[in-house]
Order: sequence, then structure tokens, then C-alpha cells
Amino acid sequence: MNGADTAWIIVATALVLFMTLPGLALFYGGLVRARNVLSVFMHCYAIACLMSVLWLAVGYSIAFGDGGAYWGGLGKMFLLGVSADDLSGTLPEVLFFAFQMTFAIITPALIVGAYVERVGFGFVLLFSALWMLLCYAPVVHWVWGGGFLSDGGIFGETGVRDFAGGIVVHETAGIAALVLAVFLGPRKNQTTPPHNPGYVMIGAAMLWVGWFGFNGGSQLAADGGAAMALTVTHISAATASLTWALWEKIKFGKASLVGMVTGTIAGLASITPASGFVGPVEALIIGAVAGVLCQEAVNLIRNKLKIDDTLDVFAVHGVGGIFGTIMIAVFGAGSFAAQIGSLAIVGVFTVVVSVVLVFVVKAITPLRVDEETENSGLDIMVHGERAYDHAS
Repeated sequence: MNGADTAWIIVATALVLFMTLPGLALFYGGLVRARNVLSVFMHCYAIACLMSVLWLAVGYSIAFGDGGAYWGGLGKMFLLGVSADDLSGTLPEVLFFAFQMTFAIITPALIVGAYVERVGFGFVLLFSALWMLLCYAPVVHWVWGGGFLSDGGIFGETGVRDFAGGIVVHETAGIAALVLAVFLGPRKNQTTPPHNPGYVMIGAAMLWVGWFGFNGGSQLAADGGAAMALTVTHISAATASLTWALWEKIKFGKASLVGMVTGTIAGLASITPASGFVGPVEALIIGAVAGVLCQEAVNLIRNKLKIDDTLDVFAVHGVGGIFGTIMIAVFGAGSFAAQIGSLAIVGVFTVVVSVVLVFVVKAITPLRVDEETENSGLDIMVHGERAYDHAS
């Protein structure tokens, strides 16, 4: 065991949990109507709790067990047989488990942004649980757990390069979000602006800080690689924030706070897969393009395709993660065959699993709330409480 590595990953684990609670909850919560803010908080909080238990029960074993090329097996269920002295590399295995658990929390939590203000709470819980176990955990095994997309797999000696989750986290969550948005259909009220842009900024700032653990921690060591991952993460986020705001100013005459901080998230999502393979100049390029690319993806999904992916999960996370994964090959740190081939395989798999799960889960619990609940707000109608006396 390396004490410095262990200390850093303990901090990184806390930072990644901080991304979901409270970062993502505030970011998403500020973007909805006031009468739905508590439901968003509830979704993020409940998902964090449920995924933690499921990751312990079976998710970690599926992802990082020794089962084979496609499935990790069930040998590490409930961490049976794993003690504080057992190692994963230079880390206690229980710490590696905890670090990866925070990724298993935030990935289904990202999907929340696609269905806010109109989804059934039971559906959220059951879909998130099954999706993490049947979609996310197997993909983790394929890419990070020694599965068929990694080194020595179907792409030969050099497999896919995905440092911190461009494919594993952002592509899977983005595509699942798009699938759910299509099945749900649009909200009845799409014209009300975000009720609290201040929450949005605070949440985005927390995500930015937490992302240092997300990307820097993925080095799994306290060394120069972690420091470089942290640095390029920051540069990409800052650059994408500026280019998003500039593009808004050019197109609409004004640069908005919500737009700028959404650019931050686009830059963070885009650098995530590449953060262990590029330097600051490449990060500058990735961020600069991401601020415009993801904004145009928002316009395409929302205004041209008329899909109500409410908080632009696919346009920002999905497109950003896919873009960053391809840029690894562009900058010579991976092969185009492995990068694009893995994106295609995981993309098709995610669509199929997500569609099947929608049909299965909505046969058990309603996908969408009724019209009265949607109009009155999920806070009071579903959870029996409200954040404001006069919810807008």
C-alpha cells in the first residue's frame, strides 16, 4: 500500500460524491420550476443512497470481478472476503470500491436532468437501479475491468482509451437520457425559465471542484499524472465557459450566467476521457470546441428535433463525452478504430438496454405523473412538501 496514493484517493472519493450531493442536485434543481425543485433534490439523494447499496451488493462485482470478457461475475458480492488489508494496485481494495461507487452514483444521477418535472418517483428508483446494474456496470467491466474493449480485447493489444468516463459515464448517461426523453414526451409547460440561476451557478461550481477528484483521482495515484489530469480539467472547463458565453453573445446579443456555467459542464465532460492523455494546449482546444459544439447540440435536440431532454443531458454530457473520446485519437493517444468502435458498441448496447428497461419498468410503475400532478408540481403532489409558499 502507498500512503500518499491512499490519502489522495480518499480525498478524491469525497470530491466525486460532492459532485452529486450537493453539486448536481443544486445545478439541476435551479434549472426547474420552483414547484419541482425538491423533487429534483429527492431524485439525486435517493439515487445516491440506492446506488450505494446496490454497488455493494452486486454492482462492484459485475464491474470489477474476475468473471471474464463480458461480465465480472458475482465473486465479490457484498465485498465478501475483502478485508482492509487487501490491495488493488497500491490502494486498499475497499477504497477502490468506494471511489468507483461514487461514479456509480453520479452516472444514473446525470440522467435525472432528462425527466425532471414529469416523471414518476417509483419509475426513477426502479429504472435507475436496473440501469446501473445491467447497463453501467457491464460497460465499466468492458472498459476498465479488463473486459473485451480494453487492452488485449477485440481491438488488439491497445484497446479503448477512456481515462475517467467519456464512454463509461457520459455516453451511457447521455444516451439513456435521450431514450427516456423520447418515451416521456415533452413537459406541458416548457416556457417557464429556471427558477434560481444562482443555484445553477453554485451547483456548477461545486461540480467543477468535484471534477478534480473525478479526473485527477482516476490516475489512482498521487503523482504527476494526477496533477496533469487536474490541470487539463481546469483549463478545458474555463475555456469552454468562455466560448459558450461568446457564442451566445454572437447569436443572441447577450451572454447568460446559466449559459456560461453550462459551458463549464460541457468542457468538463469533454475533457474527462482525455484528461490522462493530453496536455494543457490540447485541453485548451478541446474546451474551446466543446463550448460551441455542445451549445449547437442543445439547439439541435431542443429546437430542431423537438425532444424535451429537459436539462440537456445528451447535448452536454453525451455529445461532450463522445467528442472527448474521439479527440484522444485525434491527438494520437489512441486508435480511431478502438475509440469509435467502442463508442458504437456501447452506444447500441445502451440504447437497447435502456429501451427494454423503459418497457419493463413502466409495466410495473407509471412512467409519467398525471396532468394534475405535473401542473401542481411534483414537490407537493408526490412528496407532500414545497420549497416556496408561492411556487412558480
